[in-house]
Amino acid sequence: MYIRCFCSAIFMLIAVPGSAPAQQSPTPWTMPEVSALPRDARGQLIRDGRDIMLATYAFIGPNVDDPAKRFAGNNLACTNCHLSGGTTKFGLPLFGIYNDFPAYSARTGGPITIEDRINSCMTRSMNGRALPNDAPEMRALVAYVEFLSTGVPKGEQVPGLGAGKMKELSRPADPVRGSTVYARSCAACHKPDGAGVLRDRGAPQLGYMLPPLWGPDSYNDGAGMARLMNFANFVHFNMPHGADYLNPQLTDEQAWDVAAYVLSQKRPHRAGLEKDFPDLLDKPVDAAYGPYADGFSEKQHKYGPFAPILAAIKRLKAAASKKQ
Repeated sequence: MYIRCFCSAIFMLIAVPGSAPAQQSPTPWTMPEVSALPRDARGQLIRDGRDIMLATYAFIGPNVDDPAKRFAGNNLACTNCHLSGGTTKFGLPLFGIYNDFPAYSARTGGPITIEDRINSCMTRSMNGRALPNDAPEMRALVAYVEFLSTGVPKGEQVPGLGAGKMKELSRPADPVRGSTVYARSCAACHKPDGAGVLRDRGAPQLGYMLPPLWGPDSYNDGAGMARLMNFANFVHFNMPHGADYLNPQLTDEQAWDVAAYVLSQKRPHRAGLEKDFPDLLDKPVDAAYGPYADGFSEKQHKYGPFAPILAAIKRLKAAASKKQ
């Protein structure tokens, strides 16, 4: 069984270090086409999954007509994080990941299924509750993710996964500096208060044209996007509008700082975060909530610099291995 560690609350595989992510896999970046599927039961299930991915709020959002279907706790869509329905390079794509499951999760301390992984998004990024494994919406999402892995050999990591990887700062990321970057490069779309732009102010069930980055209708503090490394890299390689991994519009420092500014704002709190990562030595260094095994402050875990933390964890792991 092929096992890979999935630690964040989004489908996140970080590319190898470098200013621009390296691409070394022989598998080409070619998405299977949903519209070419036959009009049979399987084809419709995959189409349903794509529709839920693109307009989550309309199917399982907090304002849908059927209260039993209100699984998401906000009016975001999966595609707000997994860009273009999970098909964009370094935009948290879902291409080629289906066969990676079951996977070991450091967050739970054990193996998880693809359904568990989707529910991690549901309870964190969507700030809601878990979908039953046999729910039609879950079956549709799983079918869509599986479809996006068409043609990818089991065990192969395709290029373009995750959000890329910038060079880390040797200083803490600075929310004050980031506020200037936000005002210049982000506020026109996501608004000065980070609230985003609803399609219809009187109908939040229609979702957002531009999603909120903080506030009550955003992702909670247990989501993968609430971790600085994840969010800063996502911003650098995808934002503002028009940027991509080949043509970033923000410098590394600007991306780190604006990410720090966004993550310094208030967002929903997820209860029970102290239970995440039962082996604290496997806890991501940018998890902005304790407990920790390394002796560093929550503030440094939130904003960095991360190199001293990584060095301390390396020493602790080495000491632990000697005792075994």
